Amino acid sequence: MAGFVVFLILGSFQMVDCGFAESGRLAFDIGLSLIFFIQHSGMMRKTFQSKAEKLFSPEYYNAVYAIVSGITLIFLLVLWQQSDVLIYSANGLIRWGIRFLFFSVGIGFMWGAGALGGFDPFGVKNIKSHLRGKSSRVNPFIIKGPYLLVRHPLYSCMILLVWFCPYLTLDRLVFNIIWTAWIVIGAILEERDLVEAFGEDYRNYQKKVPMLMPRWVLKRSQP
Repeated sequence: MAGFVVFLILGSFQMVDCGFAESGRLAFDIGLSLIFFIQHSGMMRKTFQSKAEKLFSPEYYNAVYAIVSGITLIFLLVLWQQSDVLIYSANGLIRWGIRFLFFSVGIGFMWGAGALGGFDPFGVKNIKSHLRGKSSRVNPFIIKGPYLLVRHPLYSCMILLVWFCPYLTLDRLVFNIIWTAWIVIGAILEERDLVEAFGEDYRNYQKKVPMLMPRWVLKRSQP
């Protein structure tokens, strides 16, 4: 995750040059992203999880998921091919302004994670509870903090973090577009699971709070 943040700030690490032409680099980068999307989203599906939990205790699933996702993400970061085509590069105050926005959104991401209360991206809490002989605590449906503004503040922040970069190469543009699309699709799919988990409470929440953009932004964007 730390490497991914650095990637968002600085761009490609350029650790491996595969020697592709421009179109080959973009196709390769898209392929790397698709591999990550399939792994990350596929392992979140209940059908996959139920099959995996036949091999090991379900308390370890989130940790295994985090490890496999981390390995796949490292694979992407190491092999990502940078394009030679520079679309734009901001300088001076504009550059620093974009950097300021990036880190401000990063603080917003941490606010959203903290508002979840039981946020445990590495699955450590479930393992500790299992080793102590305690049952894992199911987080209740509580709305607070940024969740009063949008239903998926972490996804909203991630989209902004992807785009708040003071330069844009062609590979970064491709990255921004396909990752934004994946995040939006992921949010839509997650909504189904949340409705199934929380029922009418979540349906009422959907009616009152937008999914990714605060209501005041939506009103300003309307003609």
